[in-house]
Amino acid sequence: MATSFTPGEERWRGRLGTLRQVVRQELVARQLAAHLPGGPALRVLDVGCGQGTQLLRLARLGHHVTGVDASAALLADLTAAIEEEPAEVRERVRIVHGDVAQLADLVPDAGFDAVLCHGVLMYFEDPGPPLAGLARTVAPGGLVSLLVRNGDALAMRPGLQGDWETAEAAFDRMSYGNRIGVIARADRLTDLTAALAERGLAVRAWYGVRVFTDLAASDAPPPEGAELDSLLACEERAGRTDPYRRVAALTHVIAAPA
Repeated sequence: MATSFTPGEERWRGRLGTLRQVVRQELVARQLAAHLPGGPALRVLDVGCGQGTQLLRLARLGHHVTGVDASAALLADLTAAIEEEPAEVRERVRIVHGDVAQLADLVPDAGFDAVLCHGVLMYFEDPGPPLAGLARTVAPGGLVSLLVRNGDALAMRPGLQGDWETAEAAFDRMSYGNRIGVIARADRLTDLTAALAERGLAVRAWYGVRVFTDLAASDAPPPEGAELDSLLACEERAGRTDPYRRVAALTHVIAAPA
C-alpha cells in the first residue's frame, strides 16, 4: 500500500503469529464464514492482502482468490507460502502487485462474490476512494468485509494503561499511534455505515475483534491447545455481544449491495 503503513511494515512482518495477530485473523475468519454466499467456489478479491492469511484460508476451501497489495516484501512472503501449497490451491490464487488506491486499474473486472479489505482503511486519510473501489468490484448478492480501527473505543487502550493524556485526547480525535509506529486513523461505526450507504452498500452485520486481548504485549505468543480454544471462544462470543463488541479494538463490518 502506498500509504502511511509502509514505515511500519517490518514491525508488522515481525509480529505475525503473535497472540494479537492470531486472535485477529481467527476471529475475522470465523465471522466472515457465517456470511459468505452459498456456492462451491466463490470469486474473492482481497484488497491489501499483505501476507495473505485470509486469502490462503479461502483458497484452501476451494475459492478462487485475487490478492492486491503494494508491498513487495509481504507479497514475497505470500508467494513463498503459496509455493508450499498443493497444486490445486496454487492454481486458485492470483496476485496483483500495486497500490490499492489504483484498484480500478489493477483489477478492472468486477463481479466478485466477496471483497475483503482488512486493516487497510486506517492508513488512508480519506477512505472515500478505496470504499468506492470496493463498491465497484462486488457483485450483486455479494459482500464486502471491512476491518477497521474502532473509533468509538479509541480511548480504551490508553485509558486501561493509565495514559490519561492520550485517553482524553482520543475521545475527540480519530487518529492514533499504533504499535508498529505509524499514525493511523480510526472509524466510528455510524460514520462508516453512512459512507458505505453513499456508495450503495448496506451494513448487514458487524462484530468486535480483540475485546480482551488488545492489551497483550506486542510479542506475546498465543497459548496452546485448550487454553487457546477457550480464549478464542470468549473473544468470539464477546465480538458478537453488546456491550463488549462496542469496546473492541477493531470493528469488523459485513456490507452488501443495497
